[in-house]
Amino acid sequence: QVQLVESGGGLVQAGASLRLSCAASQRTFSRYAMGWFRQVPGNEREFVAASSWSGTHTAYADSVKGRFTVSRDNGQNTMYLQMNSLKPEDTAAYYCAAESQFRRGVPSAYGGAYDIWGQGTQVTVSS
Repeated sequence: QVQLVESGGGLVQAGASLRLSCAASQRTFSRYAMGWFRQVPGNEREFVAASSWSGTHTAYADSVKGRFTVSRDNGQNTMYLQMNSLKPEDTAAYYCAAESQFRRGVPSAYGGAYDIWGQGTQVTVSS
């Protein structure tokens, strides 16, 4: 089974940028829709962004539209989340996830659609 490893998190000030990476262990990554989710302790997991298997279709939560950009490089088995203009409310553990059931078109914003998850990377934005 594909394993996912996130990296790129850290502590930054409000207004700064970070780029998260999600590296997959197998080339089958290229057939999976992929998503980014985040979670604050005590809160439910929240959808952030997603990419179709080809990268042609993307989806974003309203709270990050215009600030975050999801992309992928299937040749490198890696998905990215470019986060600009970070706000303190973006502070959370960020997880990438894969939907191994092939999906055409717009990727899902529903966490239950994704069956492979990474271990997460912490993003902390100070005010």
